[in-house]
Amino acid sequence: MFAEILQRVRDTRPLVHSITNYVTVNDCANILLACGASPIMADDPEEVEEITAGSSGLTLNLGTLHRQRAAAMLAAGRTANRLGRPVVLDPVGVGASRLRGEAAAALLEQVRFAVIRGNGSEIRTLALGQGGERGVDADEADRMETGGLDGAQLWAARLARRTGAVVAVTGVVDVVTDGTRTFRIRNGHPMMSRVTGTGCQLSVVAAAFTAASPGTPLEAAAGAVCAMGVCGELAFARMGPEDGNAAYRGYLMDAMYNLTPEQLEERADYELR
Repeated sequence: MFAEILQRVRDTRPLVHSITNYVTVNDCANILLACGASPIMADDPEEVEEITAGSSGLTLNLGTLHRQRAAAMLAAGRTANRLGRPVVLDPVGVGASRLRGEAAAALLEQVRFAVIRGNGSEIRTLALGQGGERGVDADEADRMETGGLDGAQLWAARLARRTGAVVAVTGVVDVVTDGTRTFRIRNGHPMMSRVTGTGCQLSVVAAAFTAASPGTPLEAAAGAVCAMGVCGELAFARMGPEDGNAAYRGYLMDAMYNLTPEQLEERADYELR
């Protein structure tokens, strides 16, 4: 299943427009190239509609938000909806400030999302209107250990049913749900948390997978989560005694570039409920 989705990305090379975090924008562009897609980044309200119209998918990331960028996100999202392009929301730090909360609320009201991807704290904030204040880090209470996994699935399913989007909650165990069916995914490595922006990278990869397989957004999003997790494992396997997070960052990119559909199918560790 996931092998075919990755192969479609490689065959179709979808162009993904990403209005994303400037801390991680270069890595987001390169992970798109590595997975087989093509990146374009534009955030001026005067051109985002035109850029989105020429793209296959769109990612909206709240990471380094300001009001002009929020307006650009709304314009791009509405254009993508009008043209039938899948849109991915990454609500980075949504509970950390009023501006982020207002921007997220406006986006959820005015844009239809194919996928919403965040950590436990971010998804809980969107689902229940409450959450932690640690920005891009998940609260300790939101860690995806066994005790919190059912809660994460509950919040994600609630948000999925309300919005019509597939919701992906990333953590020790990842949850990807459309509100009815749920993948629980156990790929990945703790070292991924030592590199800024692996979540941002996952969101743009999810946009690429969904753009290549728009009829199966649940499977596409789950495939993207598995692919990033598998690459995290492969990257760690290359680590030597003198390597640190900078080397790991490069190995992660290399792993995505070299990932074969057969590897993804073989190494994907998930259950479907």
